[in-house]
Amino acid sequence: MVKGISKQVIVVHSPDPKLFEQAIFILKESAVGQEGITDAALLKEANRLIREPSQRHKRKLRYYGPVWAMGGALITGAIWLASVLL
Repeated sequence: MVKGISKQVIVVHSPDPKLFEQAIFILKESAVGQEGITDAALLKEANRLIREPSQRHKRKLRYYGPVWAMGGALITGAIWLASVLL
């Protein structure tokens, strides 16, 4: 049981409830009560994050497999070449 901690959260219902019912965003302490940030702006940002997939992680994972495959092929070729020549 946790005592003495209170956090402000935004709960957004999933647009496609096949897998997830809702998403819960926990606000940073520095964002709470900041000038110029309205409840509508926070809700809009939370909805944007749900609907748009993260491009940063997608790019990183797309090249991860082929890079390791090429590295493995190079090492295998080098070992094969060394065993043939020696």
